[in-house]
Amino acid sequence: AGCRCTGRRCGRTCTRPPSKPLPRASSSPKPAPAAPAPVAAAPVTPAPAPAATSGDDGAYVTPLVRKLAAENGVDLGTVKGTGVGGRIRKQDVLAAAEAAKAAAAAPAPAAPSTAKKAPTLEASPLRGQTVKMPRIRKVIGDNMVKALHEQAQLSSVVEVDVTRLMRLRTQAKDSFAAREGVKLSPMPFYVKAAAQALKAHPAVNARINVEEGTITYFDTENVGIAVDSEKGLMTPVIKHAGDLNIAGIAKATAELAGKVRANKITPDELSGATFTISNTGSRGALFDTIIVPPNQVAILGIGATVKRPAVIETEEGTVIGVRDMTYLTLSYDHRLVDGADAARYLTAVKAILEAGEFEVELGL
Repeated sequence: AGCRCTGRRCGRTCTRPPSKPLPRASSSPKPAPAAPAPVAAAPVTPAPAPAATSGDDGAYVTPLVRKLAAENGVDLGTVKGTGVGGRIRKQDVLAAAEAAKAAAAAPAPAAPSTAKKAPTLEASPLRGQTVKMPRIRKVIGDNMVKALHEQAQLSSVVEVDVTRLMRLRTQAKDSFAAREGVKLSPMPFYVKAAAQALKAHPAVNARINVEEGTITYFDTENVGIAVDSEKGLMTPVIKHAGDLNIAGIAKATAELAGKVRANKITPDELSGATFTISNTGSRGALFDTIIVPPNQVAILGIGATVKRPAVIETEEGTVIGVRDMTYLTLSYDHRLVDGADAARYLTAVKAILEAGEFEVELGL
C-alpha cells in the first residue's frame, strides 16, 4: 500500500492523517443556495402574440380590418360591428368609409342669414314709349293740382307705439276671419281710431265753402280710403265710419277695395268723403307728405310698422325694449286747421291706438 504521506511504499506505518482529496473541476458551477424567499405571487406566463387586436370600442378587430380602417381614415370607435359578438368586419369598415365620403360630398347646410336679397326687377315695357294719358290719371292729377293751388297745406307727424295693437291682431285674426268672413288687417284699427278722434276735433272733419265764406262741420265721419289699383289711386268711401265697429269697418274696407281692383266701383262709392286715410306704409314708406283732397281739410297718412328700440316707462322705471312703431302724418289746410289743432288730433289718435282697447270688439 502506498504511504499515506508520500503515496509511495516506505515500509513504515504513516501516522499522518490522510489529506482530503481535492474536489474535481466541474463544467458548471453549483448554484448558490437560495435565500428564503417571500411568498411568491402567481407566475406570469407571457401571452402569445395575438392574431387580432381590440378596436377602440372594445370590439374584436383583426389586423387586416385595422389596416383597412387606417388606409380609409375610419375611426373604429365609431363603427358598429355586424359580426359575431359585435366583431367589426371588413364590410363594416368599407361601409363607414363610403358614408364618410358621401357626407363630405354633400353640400353643407347654409348658415341662417339675416341679410336680405335684392329683388329681381324686370324692365317695364313702357320704357321708351309715348302714350296718351289715361282719363283717370288726368282726373287725379287735376284734383291734386287744384287742391295744392287752393289750400295752404302742411304736415305734422307723430310716432306711435302699436305693439299692443299688433299683438291683439295676431291673437284674434284667425277667429276673426272664421267669424266675420274677412281678414283682419291693421287698417280697420286706424280707421276706427281716426273716426273716433274726428268726433272730438270737428275742425279736422270740415269743409271750407270759399264762395259762401262759410265753414261746414260735418256731423258724420265718411272716411275715404286710398286704394292702389292698376288704373291709379282711387278713394272709395266708408260711409258713417264713426258708427261702425272693427268688424264693420273691416268688411266695408274689403268690399270697397275688391270693387276697385275688379273695376266695379260706382261713382257714388267714390264720393262724399269728409276725411281721407292713405296707408302709404303698406308699400314700405315710413311716412309721406300726402296732399289733402279737394273739399276736405285734412288727410291722415299711415307709415310702415317697423320694429325699433324704444324708451318705455314702467312702474319699475325707464327701460328700452323692441317695439312695433309707426309714423302718422296729418296733412291739413292751414286756412282752417292750425298746427295746434293738428297736434291735438294726432295725439288723440295716438292715444287710442296705443291703448289698444279693442278686446271686446275682437271677441277676446
